[in-house]
Amino acid sequence: MVALPLCLGIALASGTPLFSGLIAGLVGGLIVSWFSGSQLSVSGPAAGLTVIVFNALQSIGSFQGLLLACVIAGVIQLTFGFLKAGVIASFFPSAVIKGMLAAIGLILIIKQIPHAIGF
Repeated sequence: MVALPLCLGIALASGTPLFSGLIAGLVGGLIVSWFSGSQLSVSGPAAGLTVIVFNALQSIGSFQGLLLACVIAGVIQLTFGFLKAGVIASFFPSAVIKGMLAAIGLILIIKQIPHAIGF
């Protein structure tokens, strides 16, 4: 329940309907915790993905297309999980991941500059 306002804010910032943020928060908070098999698990909204979702929505062109892309990505993730293909992640250098996170941070900062100067 604590993360629901953040879920709504991320949905608004990424250009998706607010109801999708509510659904994502409930799925992340309830369903993922039931299937995780851990007494302590952390799942919730990731503000860094706001820019990625916004750009994906712009390039795909419709919210329904974005939902289809998410379903396809979920099927691919489940397939890799069943195949125990998580070892592929060790082939990505940590510099690539840090670079992606730094780029997301820079994009978020750049998008806030007009608001900071009152434009």
